[in-house]
Amino acid sequence: MAWHVIKITCLKWKNTSKAMEKLLDKIFDLKKNGTNLKTEVLAGVTTFLSMAYIIVVNPGVLKNAGMPFSGVLFATVLVCSLSSLAMGLYAKLPYSLAPGMGINAFFTFSLVVEKGIRWETALGAVFISGLIFMILSATGIREEIVKAIPSSIRNGMAAGIGVFLSFIGFINVGFIIPEKATLVSFGGLHLKTILFLAGFIITSVLAIKRIRGAMVIGIMVTSILTLAVSSIVATAGWLSVPLITLPKEIFALPSFEVFLKLDIIRALSIGMILPILSLLLVDLFDSVGTFVGVSQKANLVDRNGIPLRIGRALMVDAFSTTISGLFGTSSGSVYVESATGIQEGGRTGLTAVISGLLFLPFMFLSPMLSFIPAVATAPVLVLVGILMMSPLADIEWNNFEEAIPGFLSFALIPLTFSITQGVIWGLLIYTAIKLATGKAHEINTIVYFIDIFAIIILSTGL
Repeated sequence: MAWHVIKITCLKWKNTSKAMEKLLDKIFDLKKNGTNLKTEVLAGVTTFLSMAYIIVVNPGVLKNAGMPFSGVLFATVLVCSLSSLAMGLYAKLPYSLAPGMGINAFFTFSLVVEKGIRWETALGAVFISGLIFMILSATGIREEIVKAIPSSIRNGMAAGIGVFLSFIGFINVGFIIPEKATLVSFGGLHLKTILFLAGFIITSVLAIKRIRGAMVIGIMVTSILTLAVSSIVATAGWLSVPLITLPKEIFALPSFEVFLKLDIIRALSIGMILPILSLLLVDLFDSVGTFVGVSQKANLVDRNGIPLRIGRALMVDAFSTTISGLFGTSSGSVYVESATGIQEGGRTGLTAVISGLLFLPFMFLSPMLSFIPAVATAPVLVLVGILMMSPLADIEWNNFEEAIPGFLSFALIPLTFSITQGVIWGLLIYTAIKLATGKAHEINTIVYFIDIFAIIILSTGL
């Protein structure tokens, strides 16, 4: 009798699974795209594991802007989940979205720390930029702006942001410290730097062995190691208090500390015009560049190499930026880690839907995640920086007309601690070189308009 019940249950489950796969095939065209339910689910899980580190790392970066960790964590989870679901259901593409690693650095250090803009106002700027992106995406202007920027500058900027993120990681653990004579210097070996190095090696080995979720595993292992070692050292009297302590609880209701806290009125002031423009440019280059690169890797392009359903994809990207400002985090964009799910065979929007759903439970785990220390997230920042170095190979280093502006964009971002400065000087020098060499006809008209805004930014100190 029991066996008969089990047999009937299994049969019903099999029929339900077939019906579900048939429904999903109708929605996402699984067979047409040469994939199936199992492959898409695996691809979605893989994408999630490869980018789940952002749940902890993004709040860690924005914390430097004075924003509460738990509140930003909740906002990050919401943006990751809703944006990825929108990409899967509306654009039917396998790309997941999250707050961008380069953009969150720009938000924190260029807008809030460097310019002194309140984070509430900066969130208002993110929201406004999202609305502008929707208009630009709907009209096709956004694509034209990206096409106008020289590839050498785009590549240099991407790599420069990578070095910038690595620099932040080194600073956060005292591996690099300020020094009057040399400006910066090695901070010496102490508990934080030793634990950082251990975490960096662990995470690097996991990444080299292509372990899925290597960065997430690295963060958790380094956090546990830091908890154990610092507790022992503190007990021995060599440290006043442990670097971290276990949270009093694991689950908690989501924190609404930054939810809908954006200040749109202040963001609409005249003094915010140029900061919003800067935010637009940084977000523009980052999101579209990533989207184009990932679509090429997935071979989801038409005969002319144009990404499929680019209009809908860019609209979802703009939607992600808009809700980021509302929920309380920096701009969302397509994530390059989506390529990991694509490598597993993901070809439809179902991959993005699965990835988006997997983020949701983490909005209730903020106490457990908030205990993760800087020594655990810093190795990931450095590794992400390394991953962002590949665009340098695409710069024509033997062609000084391209190499000089590309290098300036790359070098000045970390050296001036400002993404804006790297972009500005790369474009201005590019224009100057072309004009001086009698090649003004090679400059896109749009670049001239950007140059004008760049000069205004420099002259006003924004």
